[in-house]
Amino acid sequence: MRRRAPRPLRDESGPKVNERIRAPRVMVVDEEGHRLGEFLTRDALQLARDRGFDLVEVAPDGRPPICRLADWGKMKYTRKKSAAKSRRNATSSSMKEVKVRPKTDDHDIEVKTRNAERFLSRGDRVKITVWFRGREHAHHDIGAAQCRRIYEGVKELAKVERPPHMDGRRMHMILAPIAGGG
Repeated sequence: MRRRAPRPLRDESGPKVNERIRAPRVMVVDEEGHRLGEFLTRDALQLARDRGFDLVEVAPDGRPPICRLADWGKMKYTRKKSAAKSRRNATSSSMKEVKVRPKTDDHDIEVKTRNAERFLSRGDRVKITVWFRGREHAHHDIGAAQCRRIYEGVKELAKVERPPHMDGRRMHMILAPIAGGG
């Protein structure tokens, strides 16, 4: 007994084209965007073929569905290219973390500030984390002051996305790069 080759999976991500349109009647829009009126699907398909185009369903939820006369290959190509361009232009900002303690000394704060400045200039967001242990929990104001000191060093590059707030034993502050800064 011969086995059949599996049927190729249909591309369900895009609109229906030509014979895949199952609605009995469709509203047809020509290649320039002018509404031609309501047609039987087979007549609309014949019209598209006569003009050298494909019948592409652009609004399947309409009553009747709206179809456009278009070159489907060219339409797919331009969609693919514009999607690739938008992916290229999308900036992916990651979150970098700078960790300090309430008793972190001035020089170490300067180093952490330079690190935060470098991260922000690359377009990354920065999370400043202050770790508290033991009796340090009585002095959350010192932790907030550490966060503010780092922010003061980078305020021309960053804006406060989330002010200092406690989360368990840690205090967090999130800085986001200013658009066009750096």
